[in-house]
Amino acid sequence: MNWLLILGGRSDIAKAVAHKFAGNGFNIYLAARNHQELERDVKDIEIRYQIKAQSVEFDVLDFNSHQAFYDSLQEKPFGVVCSVGYLGNQKKAELDFNEADKIIRTNYSGCVSMLSIIARDFEKRQTGVIIGISSVAGDRGRQSNYYYGSAKAGFSAYLSGLRNRLSKSNVPVLTVKPGFVDTKMTEGMGLPPLLTAQPEEVADDIYRAWEKRKDVVYTKWFWRWIMLVIKNIPELLFKKMKL
Repeated sequence: MNWLLILGGRSDIAKAVAHKFAGNGFNIYLAARNHQELERDVKDIEIRYQIKAQSVEFDVLDFNSHQAFYDSLQEKPFGVVCSVGYLGNQKKAELDFNEADKIIRTNYSGCVSMLSIIARDFEKRQTGVIIGISSVAGDRGRQSNYYYGSAKAGFSAYLSGLRNRLSKSNVPVLTVKPGFVDTKMTEGMGLPPLLTAQPEEVADDIYRAWEKRKDVVYTKWFWRWIMLVIKNIPELLFKKMKL
């Protein structure tokens, strides 16, 4: 039976994705720091869906451990979902580059390090699927979160290049661009309800996009059009806006 590796396994989106794929018969690796905290989730998934699930220790910022981490998996996955994310504090990052660096390393460098290792394996095997969760924040830099947005923009560009490279190896690469999502990361931000998705909705969109072998999916769907408008605002006007 196929295993799906989910990086950043403690996030709400990661857990929703785990339930969605497990409900369709896939075994699940949930990878995260302090993975023991995921044991309750793992047991619930196993009992609920009658599949195998396992939590594994993974630190996206410990680049030197990534190859050993992948080699340690008893069964290599058929696919990987990178759900790693750190919103960080924009104002703090403007004053303290340690915060900016953490945002960049978590959302871009660490993800690229791990996915590059997996991509080489999938390319060699001529099979697999890579799903990277980016963000609409990467579609255009905005003063409210441009450190996070720039890291996600880089991640989207990386996934685009990886998709181009792996297309000849029968390895699809899906870029997921969520808008507002009701998660622990966005708690207390006062998100507009009509524009905000639940993690389960994001997981449903990811699964459908994977089944249809799409390249890019916005979730909720209307974010594609919202961001199209934002991307096309003339720079002269955009500079005067508070976004």
